[in-house]
Formats: sequence, structure tokens, C-alpha cells
Amino acid sequence: MLRFNLVQTAALVVFTLCGCASAATPAPDVATDAQQNIDSLVIARAQAGDSSGLAALLAKSCGKDAERTKCLETELSLAAGKGYVKVAMGALNKLGSDPEIRRTGHVYAHAIGIAAGTGRRDIAESFTQCSESFQSGCYHGIIQAWFASLDSVSASEANELCAPFRTSEAQRWIRFQCVHGMGHGLTMLYNHDLPKGLAGCDLLSDWWDRHSCYSGAFMENIVNVTIPHHPASGLAHHESHGSDEHAGHDMAGMEHDTAKFKAVDPNDLHYPCSIMAERYLSACYEMQTSVMLYDNKGDIAGAAKACETAPAAMKPICFSSLGRDVSSYAVQDHSEAVRMCSLVTPQYQPWCYHGLVKNLIDLDAKPQDGISMCRDVPTPEGKTLCYNAVGEQVMILMPAPEARRSACSSSETEYEAACLYGARVSTQAPGILLKVWENTRK
Repeated sequence: MLRFNLVQTAALVVFTLCGCASAATPAPDVATDAQQNIDSLVIARAQAGDSSGLAALLAKSCGKDAERTKCLETELSLAAGKGYVKVAMGALNKLGSDPEIRRTGHVYAHAIGIAAGTGRRDIAESFTQCSESFQSGCYHGIIQAWFASLDSVSASEANELCAPFRTSEAQRWIRFQCVHGMGHGLTMLYNHDLPKGLAGCDLLSDWWDRHSCYSGAFMENIVNVTIPHHPASGLAHHESHGSDEHAGHDMAGMEHDTAKFKAVDPNDLHYPCSIMAERYLSACYEMQTSVMLYDNKGDIAGAAKACETAPAAMKPICFSSLGRDVSSYAVQDHSEAVRMCSLVTPQYQPWCYHGLVKNLIDLDAKPQDGISMCRDVPTPEGKTLCYNAVGEQVMILMPAPEARRSACSSSETEYEAACLYGARVSTQAPGILLKVWENTRK
């Protein structure tokens, strides 16, 4: 899904990052001065609230080479760590006009969130500084930073963390970001031992929260493989076997273990789903094509064939997962996304569009981005499930029924009912949607 590599010699790093390397290796004090100068400029732009100026500075200073990733992470994190989270996210949005940065923006947003959350324990206050851009990675980073200083977590702590966002349905979107981030954080807490991370999610008392947490755990499992140097990898975790600080809580703290869990298995494209308990399967298959595409070197058609061998109940979810990955590979090119989804057998193509459009909306929390994609879907069946997926996203984003109705109103007329049903404005599934579901079950 996303790819990075890092590092060279310390003396060359700064100049490589800045696009100003010379043939001779600079003296360490010169490199340090150059870095300090850039840092000062970054802080000055952030203090001025100048997202556009910060983006222009980073586009020039970080260059186009392999070290750009580290440079952007470092400087955006610097601004966020000083409290200028909105400015940093605004700069990232501007930089997102570059297709590659747009494609990998979720990781940069994680870095901003980690910087914003480090040393801060008030999750609700920290969350107000983030935005939904880049699949809400800023929110997830804050949660990861919260877990970074822990050795274990109890049931009471797990349930209290996202409690501020359970007070009303109006906060359903932000609640998801919190509990999904928990899945990332818990898996990291237990040194990427996925079963332990999932067991941490099991401490949550609400089913919806648990499932959302599972999805974060499975995402963290594959992200740690595909992007081993992603921002969260730098968070400090203790190598001890737990501590006594949680003694007396309502449930004993789960402890660290240095045992390594095998994250992927190139000989089994359905691993780790193939070894998971049934309660985890749905969340696992929501991410599984990212594992498949890592194992098969990005072969979309190969992943589609692998989804055909998933357990029957998981096939639609697997193909929806593939649509999510298509969204990343196509980089918002609708015609390319349609081409990739056409590699799926016709029976399951609608589910490819289902996952595709959900991910498009996830990028910036804008339902209209999904509706625009649905208009370019070539088949009635694909359009139906596409608009239904728009509605499902609208339901989470917009608590008021009238707001949901308004969001669906720009759908193509014959598919508006599918959007309204997905948004739970109507309770009667339209006939065309029932036919698509029935065809999937054959």
C-alpha cells in the first residue's frame, strides 16, 4: 500500500534532506547549522499560521530524493510538537497536490498526531487540533502516542480512553478514529504481537468499539511490515515484562512479551486471517488484500483471484478490501480505479467499488468525493453498491437525518434510494440493492 526506505550516514542526512548535498561531505557543524536554519524557518511559518508558506518551504527544502519522506516527517512533526497542529495539517494538505505525497499522506498525518499527542494525556483536547484529512491519521497518531509510555493496559483504562466520544451519535466518526487508533496503539504496545493486540481490543465492552479496534490492529500489523520506518516505529516502548503500576485495577494489565508474531506468510495469502478466531475474521479481511498485495508484489488481479478462495462469508469483505487498496494504487484517478476493479470477476465487482468509495471518503471525510466516483462506475450493479457505501459513510459522518438526506440528494436519481438506505434515512432496501446482494450470495 505504501512504501518507504530510510537513512545513510549522519553527516550527509541533513544535506540530502534539504536537496543541497555537495560532492564533498560537509562538516558536522555546517550540517547542524543548516538543519537549525530550516527548523527556525519552519517554526516561523507555523507561528504565523502560514500553512501555504510552510508547504512551499518544505517542498523546496525536502527535495525529491529518497530522503524526502524523513524530512517531511521531521519538519511537520516539529511544527505539530510546538502546538501548531492545524498549520502542519494544512501544509500537508497543500503538499498533497503531489500524487506521491497524497498517496502516502496517512503516514505523515500519523507523524503529526504522534507529535501532537506526545506528553499529553488529555485525548479529547488533543483531538480538537486534528482534522479528518488523510484518513484521519492525525487522530490515530495521538492514540499511538498515548500508548507509547505504557507497559500494559487494563479493562478500565481501555474503556475510559475513548469515553469522551461515546456521549452522542454525533461523535460516531471521531469515536471510530479513537478506537481504531487503539488497535494501532495496542498492537505496538505488545511489540507487534497481533494476537495480544487483538486481546487488548477485547477489553472494550462495546461490540462496535471492539470491531473498530480490531481493524486498527490488523492495519498496524501490515503497516509495520510494509513501512518498517513509519513515524510510529520511533515511539519508545519498554522491553520489560510489564510493571506493577496497574495492580489493583478491575482487570490485570496485559504485559509485554518479546516473542515475535509472524505478521505475513508468503505461502498463505489468507494469513493471518487463516489462523484467526471467527470474531476477528471480518476485521481481518477488511485489511487482507494489503497483505496479499505485499506478498504478490502489487498484483491486483492476483489478489482478486485470492479473494475468490476466501471463506464464503468473507468474500464480499475481501473484495471490498481490494477496492480500498485500489483507491490507493489509482491515486484518485477514476478511470484507473475502474480498470483495476474490472479485474475482479463480475459477480464481486460491486464490492470492489464499495471499498473503493469508502476509502475515497475516508481520505477527507467528504461524501461528495464518493458520489463523484460513483458517477464514473460503469455498471448498474457497481453503482448501486457504490452509492450504498456512500450512504454508510454519510451515516457515520452526519448524525441528523436531514443532513444525510441532503448529502445523498446529489446522487444519480435512480441510485439515490441506495444511498438513503445506506445512510439509514430509509429502512426499506431498494429492489436493485437486494438483487446485488442476492447475486453475491450465489
